Amino acid sequence: MTTDAPESTETRYSISNNVSYLYQVYCSYMLVYKNDTKADGFFDPELLKKSLNILVRQYYKPVAGWFQVSGEDIDVVFDSNKFNDPPITTQTLDMDYETVSRHVYDSNIELLVPVAPSGVIKPENPNIPMFLVKATYLESNEAMVLGVTYHHSLMDGTAFWMFMANWSALCKQLHGQSNLTEFDLPYPPTFGFPDIGHLHDPSKTFEHPEYSLVDADQCFKEFQPGAEKIVETILEVSVEQQQALRQQARDFGVSFTELLCAVMWKGTNGLRLELNPEIGSESSLYSCAVNPRARVGVSSSLCASPVINTSCERTVSEIAALDLRDIARLVHEAIDKCSGDYLFSSFDFLHQQRKQELYDERNNQIGKKLMLVYVCRKPVKCTVSSSRTFPIYNTDYGFGAPEYVRPPFLPFDGCMRIWPTPLYDARSSKAPLQIYVSLPENVDLSQSPLLAQFKCCAN
Repeated sequence: MTTDAPESTETRYSISNNVSYLYQVYCSYMLVYKNDTKADGFFDPELLKKSLNILVRQYYKPVAGWFQVSGEDIDVVFDSNKFNDPPITTQTLDMDYETVSRHVYDSNIELLVPVAPSGVIKPENPNIPMFLVKATYLESNEAMVLGVTYHHSLMDGTAFWMFMANWSALCKQLHGQSNLTEFDLPYPPTFGFPDIGHLHDPSKTFEHPEYSLVDADQCFKEFQPGAEKIVETILEVSVEQQQALRQQARDFGVSFTELLCAVMWKGTNGLRLELNPEIGSESSLYSCAVNPRARVGVSSSLCASPVINTSCERTVSEIAALDLRDIARLVHEAIDKCSGDYLFSSFDFLHQQRKQELYDERNNQIGKKLMLVYVCRKPVKCTVSSSRTFPIYNTDYGFGAPEYVRPPFLPFDGCMRIWPTPLYDARSSKAPLQIYVSLPENVDLSQSPLLAQFKCCAN
C-alpha cells in the first residue's frame, strides 16, 4: 500500500505478519532548537499542530489510526472519516538555555517528554496514540525542546526519523504558505509489510538464540533492576579515529559498524572479567538490530517496525582471548546470516510462539513468554543499535536544524547506541560520532586499553 488515500472508508494492515507486534512499547526522544535571535513566532504551536495533522491525515493515516486485536492477529486500522490525531501538549518554563539543555543531556523525560500510556496492545485499549508530542518553550524565548514519543510496533528507528524529517519539511513549507495542499516530502512513506513466503527454503533450518523463552510468571522480573546501578557514559569517536577504524575494517573484511561493535564487545568484556574473574566460563553475548528492508526487497521508506535481532555468544574467557579481528568476524557473521530464508524462519518462529502464548492465555495455563535475549540477565552483554545513518538532524521546521538530539537513556546492562553528532555524515565521517553506553557504575571504561582512546563526554 502506498501513500495514496484509500477509496474505502476503513483500511487496515497487519503488524503481526512480521515482528512488529514484539515491540509493544513507546520510544522517546528530545530535540533542542535554539532561538539565537529570539525571534517572535518561534515554533508556533498552532503551526506545529496543523502541520502534524496534515502529515498524518494526508500521508501517514495509520499514525492517526488505532489497533485492532482479533485472535492472534493485530491490525492497524484507519478511517478516512475518523482520526485518532496525535496529541500535542505545550508548557512554558522559567529557565535559560543552559538549564533546559542540562535537563535534556540528563535525559529528564519526566519533564520534557509526553506521558504515554502502557504500550501493550489489548482489545480493551485500541485507541492508544501512535505518536505524542510535548513542546517546551522558555519564558526567555531562547530555545524550544520538542519531546516526541512513538509506538514502536508502528515504526522502527528508520521509519520514525523519516517521519520526523517529513514532518519538519512539511512544517517548513507551510511557513508563509499556509494554504498549501500538496507537499514535497523527502521520504514518501509506504505501508504494509509484504508476504515473504517466497523466501522460505525448506531445506534449511535455523536456531534463534536472539530470543529466549522465559516462564510467563517470571518474565516481568527480567525488566526489574538488579543489584547493580546502571549508569550511562557517552564516548566520542573523533574524525581521525573513525578514519583509522575504517581502514582497519577494510583490512579485516568487515564494515565500520561491525568493527566498532567488536571494539565495544571486547573492551567491555575485558573490564567485566577483570572485575569478576569467576565469570570466565559464563556467557558473553553480542546482539544487535538489523533492518531487513533491503534484504527482502521492500522500500527503504516502508513505515513499519520489522527489525530483526541477531546475536552470537561465547564464553567471557573466549572473548577475552580472541583478537579484535576474530571478534569482528563473529559480529560480521551474526549480521550476515540475516538472509531472506533466515528472516522467514525468524518470523515463523515468532508466529508459532505467539500462537502458543495465546493458547496458554485462553486456557489459563502458565507457559513460556518470548523475550529478546538482551533483556535477560547475563554476565556480559553488548547490545548495539546503530542510528548513525538516520536523518536525525535533517529536522528543520523552519528555524534551522536542532542543536542536539537526545536518545533515551536505556537502563539495561550492556545497551549501546551509536549516535550521530549534528554535523555527522555517515558517508564521509567529517564529524565526531558518539556511543551511549549503559553499564554498572563500577565499570570504568577508561581502564580498557581498547576504549580509553575515545573521549568521555560529560553527561
